[in-house]
Amino acid sequence: MDIFVSFVGILVLSPVFIVLAILVKIGSAGPVIYKQNRVGLRNMDFSIYKFRTMYLDSDKKGLITIGDRDPRVTSIGYYLRKLKLDEIPQLFNVLFGHMSLVGPRPEVRKYVDYYSKQDIEVLNVRPGITDYASIEFRNENEMLKDAVNPDKKYIEEILPIKLSLNKKYIREKSFLTDIKILCLTMVSIFGTKK
Repeated sequence: MDIFVSFVGILVLSPVFIVLAILVKIGSAGPVIYKQNRVGLRNMDFSIYKFRTMYLDSDKKGLITIGDRDPRVTSIGYYLRKLKLDEIPQLFNVLFGHMSLVGPRPEVRKYVDYYSKQDIEVLNVRPGITDYASIEFRNENEMLKDAVNPDKKYIEEILPIKLSLNKKYIREKSFLTDIKILCLTMVSIFGTKK
């Protein structure tokens, strides 16, 4: 089903891909697609695809974006992130089998290294574009903007909650749960101003 839905999604959204690609390219120098190593199923690394929302090489200054207007984020990138349109290229990750539509969001290796032996179980499930944690922490960058040490706050306060939500998903995993999470994701993006 993931492959079918992602394939249809790519076909239907191809005009959107083109428009967004042009806007990203006009907005700042650099490639249209941003690739980042993430940890996926069975603890294997893969490249996740997103529309580039930051100025070139900004990720070298830190992996976490802070506040609603992180200066590393481009003007068009701000709106892509706000509406989660930067995530659309992950349909290719789903098509290629790296990800599912719904599942624990894949982390970068740096943060996976903080997982306990019990936490590693989340790597037994194919990662997804959305999950409970994506909804709960939709405005994560805002939560971190006043932190003295955003990285430390993420590791000590946010990551444990995300892992707990990931485990909740694994316990409840079913077709109906996936449909519920997809609907909640749409509501969180378009239905509220949380």
